[in-house]
Amino acid sequence: MINIGIIGVGLVGSELISQLAAYASHAPKISVIALTNSSKQLLSTSAYSPLDLSTWKQALQAQGTTANLSVFIDYVSNSPVPAIIIDNTSSQEIASQYPLFLKKGLHVVTPNKKAFSGAETLYKEIVEEAKNNNKLVFNESTVGAGLPIINTLKDLIRTGDKINRIEGIFSGTLSYIFNEFSKSGDDGQKFSEIVKVAKKNGYTEPDPRDDLNGLDVARKVVILGRITGMNMCLDTLPVENIVPEPLRNLATSSEFLSSLPEFDSHFDNLKQTAKNNNQTLRYVGVIDPIGDESGVKLVSLPLSHPFAALKGSDNIIAFTTQRFPNPLIIQGAGAGAAVTAFGIFSDILKIADR
Repeated sequence: MINIGIIGVGLVGSELISQLAAYASHAPKISVIALTNSSKQLLSTSAYSPLDLSTWKQALQAQGTTANLSVFIDYVSNSPVPAIIIDNTSSQEIASQYPLFLKKGLHVVTPNKKAFSGAETLYKEIVEEAKNNNKLVFNESTVGAGLPIINTLKDLIRTGDKINRIEGIFSGTLSYIFNEFSKSGDDGQKFSEIVKVAKKNGYTEPDPRDDLNGLDVARKVVILGRITGMNMCLDTLPVENIVPEPLRNLATSSEFLSSLPEFDSHFDNLKQTAKNNNQTLRYVGVIDPIGDESGVKLVSLPLSHPFAALKGSDNIIAFTTQRFPNPLIIQGAGAGAAVTAFGIFSDILKIADR
């Protein structure tokens, strides 16, 4: 038996609760005893008995008390059986408290990239506290949502393989944009039009510049780089921001989208140059433990390259190692509530199984 406290019950959190509820009907060894959003929290009122996951939304609204993270963590950490904190937020403030959660005897599972890609001091403190307190920290869904990327990398390293290179298309948004842009003909959709469609369909952040600046991909590169043992930091990682420089400081997303067509010719030229060389454009992140090529950039790849055949908004990651000189490739949906929740759920089960 293991108890769970869930921080963040929005899109991903709600989907996770749905998956846990379906699982509990035939294997009730995981109990949700507490959940919270930014304004309210709901704690089990009967000696750490499980919350009713079929009515949690109504209960949170009607019976929830004012959110207080300190009270929430103290409650979960006093669980009579092992307990996990699930952080479904993207909050730096919450991520910075992971060492405290571990000191209080809690395991941590999260899709929050901040703790693993931000300050190296925080990252090292999390690793140290997990070791000192014999607790587990799993973050599979920080890279590629539910794709088994982090687990595969750790297994390769644990079994003594040597990582020579990791490269991938880590952004579902940029995968979609460049897959669509590359397949459009000379008279097809312009880059700006594809970005607008991506935003309309919910593929981008509210401001697409938050995707196009490469920071999200950079965070994923740093996460994987640190697992390989590299001292990698966001501040020093080369990242190509493909937002045209005159548009980077515009006040609103609407202004950006209105002005982006002025730079369609720039992107058309990049596409035509690639086409002339029988290549295609892809936005790629690279982890290079044995060289000096780690970074994030827009590249032209031969049409024979595995990344060139990608479709839709899929992610694809290639591990080149001593054992796998022909890369080990993982491909699939790298974004979305269902697959992200799946990644979190699989981490929960790994801890429960132990």
